Amino acid sequence: MKDKILELKNIKKIYHEKQGEIIALDNISFNVKDKEFISIIGPSGCGKSTILSILANIESLTQGEIKMKGKVKVGYMLQQDSLFPWKTVLENCYIGLKIQKQDTKENKNKVLKLLKKYGLYEFKDKYPSSLSGGMRQRVALIRTLATNPDILLLDEPFSALDYQTRLKLSDDLYKIIKNEKKSAIMVTHDIAEAISLSQRIILLTKRPATIKEIYEINLEENKTPTENRKDKNFMKYYDAIWKELDNHV
Repeated sequence: MKDKILELKNIKKIYHEKQGEIIALDNISFNVKDKEFISIIGPSGCGKSTILSILANIESLTQGEIKMKGKVKVGYMLQQDSLFPWKTVLENCYIGLKIQKQDTKENKNKVLKLLKKYGLYEFKDKYPSSLSGGMRQRVALIRTLATNPDILLLDEPFSALDYQTRLKLSDDLYKIIKNEKKSAIMVTHDIAEAISLSQRIILLTKRPATIKEIYEINLEENKTPTENRKDKNFMKYYDAIWKELDNHV
């Protein structure tokens, strides 16, 4: 049994607008285990990304509690790669270290090792404009990993890519996260993507978002996300989640 490293208890988020209060999240409770990959899906605009923003301390919660085991660090990978076009790949990967004042020689060497390990070292002096969309996202992931987070927060990391690149990058991202022994929480609108990558899927209702269901995903182990899509149980999960999601659109 893996240890829980993060727990959300009865999370509520209220936005105060001129028209009055808008409840975005209501009574959201779930946990994240060590080295677990979780996906959050739900209707468009239901508040999926708000959960990530709260975990990253970008937004405050209105009510509830977040418990982390020890000094758990989170790293946030945004929907767009957000690479600075005037900086090289290597300079972009160092940004998080500089912001956190952790740009030591040791940490910079770790970034170089990550670039070598995942096939980007030869591009370290290139600028983002010379990279493909999939490579840019891999750079963004390594930039996030540079600060050595325990949990990666992934906000629709494949949404700006074409279908073939999405499949290839999902395999790359999954391999990197497993190799580096990280936990991950991914927001996505793509059911197939969520099933192929995740050990658990959290399904939210429309706003105000509550948890409708949490699915335990049991596919054959040691498979890539692309191979997982061919698993005999894949469509069973897809049909069950689609039916519930369709009821809440």
